Amino acid sequence: MSVQERVLITGGSGFIGTNLIDYLLDQGSDVCSVDIVEPQKKSHQKYFHHIDLLNKENLKEIFLSFSPTAVIHLAARTDITEHRDIHHYDVNTIGTENIIEAANATKTVQRVIFTSTKLVHRNGYYPTSPEDYSPETLYGESKKIGEQAVRACDLRGSEWCIVRPGSIWGPWFKAPYRGFFERIIAGKYYHIRSADTPKVFGYVGNTVFQLHALLTAPPQDFHKKTYYLSDYQPFVISEWATIIQKLAHSPTIKTLPEGLINLAAKVGDGMRFFGYSNPPLSSFRLQNMRTETGGMPLEKLNTITGELPYSLKEGCSETLAWLAKKDYDAF
Repeated sequence: MSVQERVLITGGSGFIGTNLIDYLLDQGSDVCSVDIVEPQKKSHQKYFHHIDLLNKENLKEIFLSFSPTAVIHLAARTDITEHRDIHHYDVNTIGTENIIEAANATKTVQRVIFTSTKLVHRNGYYPTSPEDYSPETLYGESKKIGEQAVRACDLRGSEWCIVRPGSIWGPWFKAPYRGFFERIIAGKYYHIRSADTPKVFGYVGNTVFQLHALLTAPPQDFHKKTYYLSDYQPFVISEWATIIQKLAHSPTIKTLPEGLINLAAKVGDGMRFFGYSNPPLSSFRLQNMRTETGGMPLEKLNTITGELPYSLKEGCSETLAWLAKKDYDAF
């Protein structure tokens, strides 16, 4: 059987998962979506199974029932708001261990892609090896633990790789980049001059293309490899924002004074302290915006995928078209 013939996706109701299901269906794959959240897209209901990854027996049951040839493990708690108890991220640690066990119990599984995050090391830090970790958050720590479980496991008869998405955006997204688009459309976005350092972001249409390319790559380019997922060309945020503004025919974007930006970040810190989880700006977010991320190792993945299907402008156009739809399921 072809490795992409029957693909089980965990987290299929999420942002990347929703786009990935559509992409794999277009490639002719049979798809099984596992999630604890109902699909965002009504047409995906027929592929959906309500499964908690912490329920080991239910997870094994769906693996054995669907008999996947490949597994793409996207499901995770992805926010960085938890600062006290790493067990709030058990789906990232124990859930990953349960995926390994379920895959081992299923003889048909040929390949597993485990999704981690670039936040297994701090922004601006360039690791010397895939196992050089320096997480700054409990979320990053939980993903580190998940990676270590994968590296230590014995997937009997199956190949595996780990992917670390960067900042991904596009249709079906939520915070923070949906708010970025919506503020630009509404004329409420302002440039931050000190945040215009080169960065790499990933348009989700390119991300699912990369995942499929890895799924079908030669074994020497897949097994026990670690890849970052992002578009290959870095750019500055003001360039991205201006493209969105022009495509949306929104008001020209102005630049705010640096002192006002720092004050807004402090106000956002206060909002988070009092329980507001997603303020427009915080000191942590501002620091990330000011930190260059253009040095992620993407060369090897580039040789596997070749040119990506979407340019920055094309991705912005597709995203704006999705945001303009009143019925997103029709997109």
